Amino acid sequence: MSTITDLQQAIQHAVERVGPAVVGFGRGWGRGSGVVVAPGRILTTAHNLRGEEVTVNLPGGRREAGRVAGIDPDLDLAAVAVDTGDVEPVEWEPAGAGPDIGSPVIALGDPGGRGLRATPGFVSSEGRDIRGPHGRMIAGCIEHTAPLPRGSGGGPLVDLEGRLLGLNAVRLDGGLIVAIPAGAHLAERAERLWSGDNVRPLRLGVAIAPPRVARRLRRSVGLPHVDGLLVRSVADDSPAAAAGIERGDLIAGAAGRPLAGVDDLYEALDALATGDSLDLRVVRGTTERDVVVAFARPEAATT
Repeated sequence: MSTITDLQQAIQHAVERVGPAVVGFGRGWGRGSGVVVAPGRILTTAHNLRGEEVTVNLPGGRREAGRVAGIDPDLDLAAVAVDTGDVEPVEWEPAGAGPDIGSPVIALGDPGGRGLRATPGFVSSEGRDIRGPHGRMIAGCIEHTAPLPRGSGGGPLVDLEGRLLGLNAVRLDGGLIVAIPAGAHLAERAERLWSGDNVRPLRLGVAIAPPRVARRLRRSVGLPHVDGLLVRSVADDSPAAAAGIERGDLIAGAAGRPLAGVDDLYEALDALATGDSLDLRVVRGTTERDVVVAFARPEAATT
């Protein structure tokens, strides 16, 4: 019984330490939660927010109008600036490896300002990689078993000492939750958001199918096998459209390197800056050609 009592006391301690730093957004259950990480600074998941302003429900029933300082759509991260008063921020040391399988964790949320929720659980998978809302890989995520009600997304995942481990983001089948790791990468992205840099990578403006789909479709119409990414659609006024890329084209290479998967394309795009161009090897039917895509400014289309 002493082990259970010790765990109960540890959970209560963590909740007392972190609970006041947990906030809710808007009204109702669906707008999500967040956590105060520094005076006047809140982190949450980007899919919680709409527009440039948001109502922040702070401890004690206080409501403040928050300003969305910046959004990183690929990491599903949003930074909110708001008067947090005397709220003590969560303890955050963004360094070191993530927690091991079996480590006890606590997930917290305040759905729509309806009151603090805290659920204990355990890490169920180490260093899990998931794809964010725009298809880019988020590495080192934390899968855990602490259940959460709707509206808790964006709230903190902490250890028994109350230290921030991640932001709860994705609900999986079977009741598992995946949290975006609160490591050095997230800290660097968050700092850029608060400084006014909205961290929007360059985008071609195409929707693509993976190589296995491209192989199957080419084979079905009698075309020879070529490795690459099949263009399913092209956004109007996008860099890809301006370069003449069309639906049905196969992107076989980028920056002089073959494309084994979508992450190879992301890597080529991430190496560019606004004003740069990217050399692509494009196959249309049986004809191969080189295409130069120019990036006059970051685009918001799906890659």
